[in-house]
Amino acid sequence: MSTEKFIKNNTALVTLIAASLVVFISLSVRQVFGMFFMDFNIDLGITNTEFGLAIGIQMLGWGLSGPIFGAIADKYGGHKAISLAFIFYILGVYFLYAGPNTGLYFQISLGVLIGIGCGGTAISIPMSMVGKHFPLSNRTIAMSIVTAVGSFGYFLSPLYTNYSLENNGWVQTLFIFMVFLCIGFVVAFFVRSPNLNQTIENTNNQSTLEALKEAFQNKSYLLLTSGFFVCGFHITLVGTHVPKYVIDRGLEDWTAAMILSLIGFFNIIGSLTSGYLSAKKSKKIILSGIYLLRGVSICLFIFTPPSTISSIIFGASFGILWLSTVPATSGIVAHIFGTKYLGLLYGLVFLSHQIGSFFGAYLGGLFYDLYGSYDYAWYLAIALSIFAGLIHLPIKEQSIERTQKA
Repeated sequence: MSTEKFIKNNTALVTLIAASLVVFISLSVRQVFGMFFMDFNIDLGITNTEFGLAIGIQMLGWGLSGPIFGAIADKYGGHKAISLAFIFYILGVYFLYAGPNTGLYFQISLGVLIGIGCGGTAISIPMSMVGKHFPLSNRTIAMSIVTAVGSFGYFLSPLYTNYSLENNGWVQTLFIFMVFLCIGFVVAFFVRSPNLNQTIENTNNQSTLEALKEAFQNKSYLLLTSGFFVCGFHITLVGTHVPKYVIDRGLEDWTAAMILSLIGFFNIIGSLTSGYLSAKKSKKIILSGIYLLRGVSICLFIFTPPSTISSIIFGASFGILWLSTVPATSGIVAHIFGTKYLGLLYGLVFLSHQIGSFFGAYLGGLFYDLYGSYDYAWYLAIALSIFAGLIHLPIKEQSIERTQKA
């Protein structure tokens, strides 16, 4: 595929680059909050349950605001939705940095404000805007590029955060995060929807309510939405609680940063591979395989003796499977319904993902405080892997010709 055929116009190119940078910045900050727990615990008196609850609220805020930002982006443009979301994101980090940042205020800052900020900046909205510029033949490849660049942030951010926490402290580290988020706010203005002359979509005269009704009457959409719940549970359980889990198992605290960085690095490979394969093969089979392999990766991690080698294997294997679900999932939504309401419809699928994220964050902390270990959380994650692996198989990857241009 030539570059000329892949990039249809300058707006598509600028949007692809800007959306990738937005996701890079947003996910880089979001990924590493688990590494702040020890500092929050010592300096702010935050318990494991309180921290897990805040991350859970953040996931719910992310998910609940996603469809709203998606509707704004579909109607008024991605740049307006993403810029608005960055304002919430910056305010959340600012209040964590400057206070008030304990008790209820901790939940509002880390939970509500940052969650709303992620709803418009992390993955779903930027990627949906990119999807509007690319036809079915290479849409998942374009989306996977956005995910892969975000994954590079996953790789760099834990390394930097570990260094900064040791040398600068958590307050200064949060200040630096604010600077990057402000840069993201500026970049967001370049994430544009295609105009009438650039659109790849056939005419779709549906109203928003008609699009929603059509989606929720579609069995495949409901199955896809249910399966994405599991993705959220997995990645938030790992991202939030693995830092403490590896320390409890007797490993050095730098092991957590290594695992998160490996996840980020190998997620680049996994995301690009998933995007390429999703353009060539059955997306539902790819998703089923990803979820089943996640269960295998978790089993190897928790049932083998703790060591640096087992941590490396887990970080690499789970990294390949980390966000590789995203191009295939969003690709199925765009394939079935077209791209006019992609921001809204994928945002609702992502809401299910974030409900799963809430339970992954909160139940991980709750189980630990109740039973003194994360074992039950891991067992639940394995059971959900099997559930997700099976539930994707009945999905029908058939486009609605009225809304989908071949």
